[in-house]
Amino acid sequence: MKKPAAKFLGDQKFLLEENGGALAKYRALTIGEASIFYFLKFEIITTLFSAIPGGLGFFLRGIFYRGLFKSCGRGVVFGRNMTLRHPKKVSLGRGVVFDDNTVVDAKGIGNDGVRIGDHVLVGRNSILSCKGGSISLGDFTNIGPNNTLISETTLEIGDHVFTAGHCYLIAGGNHSYDRKDIPIWSQPSVSRGGVRLEDDIWIGASVTVLDGVQIGRGSIIGAGSLVNRSIPAYAIAHGVPARVRRKR
Repeated sequence: MKKPAAKFLGDQKFLLEENGGALAKYRALTIGEASIFYFLKFEIITTLFSAIPGGLGFFLRGIFYRGLFKSCGRGVVFGRNMTLRHPKKVSLGRGVVFDDNTVVDAKGIGNDGVRIGDHVLVGRNSILSCKGGSISLGDFTNIGPNNTLISETTLEIGDHVFTAGHCYLIAGGNHSYDRKDIPIWSQPSVSRGGVRLEDDIWIGASVTVLDGVQIGRGSIIGAGSLVNRSIPAYAIAHGVPARVRRKR
């Protein structure tokens, strides 16, 4: 029996189902359960203003994009060619800056979406993607270019955290694989507790942080590390897998 489309709004697996037309799938991907008026507003605003270059583009997006979000503080800068998904589940603080080509995706049913604090920078080409989970960025946090943050559960980043380029953080993303009669894709996801980065953390370039990890306040993670276990406060850790080498 086919699964009803409404149940899977915001679930990427719905996009691969045979039921449901192309327009229904597009709306599920972009805005979720919102009115046709909001859908038309979203389409018009993003079509007209997304790609405008220079100061004029920043000015116009600063005016018109504000009304697309759950909440939006003063002085937010929206770069060119941003991709927005389910923006009614996105809360933005004051002075947030999105560089060009960023993705902010709050998909999910019953999740908290994306919350970004004050004076946060999201670097060029970076992706914040909810797959039913939530993402929270604290004040004065800097997400470097080409970062990917994915949450099926809870991904929390504190204040004054900064990541270098090409980092990958995933909360969830583990599939059970006990059954052999159905594809792994179709088997339930397994949570190990999400990802939490406390305040004042420096993450080096090309670091991967896996589900179930908590990184303590004031820690430093060296470039190229794979963090698959929690790191205590004020530690300097690096390696594959990352190990604490010394304390600050």
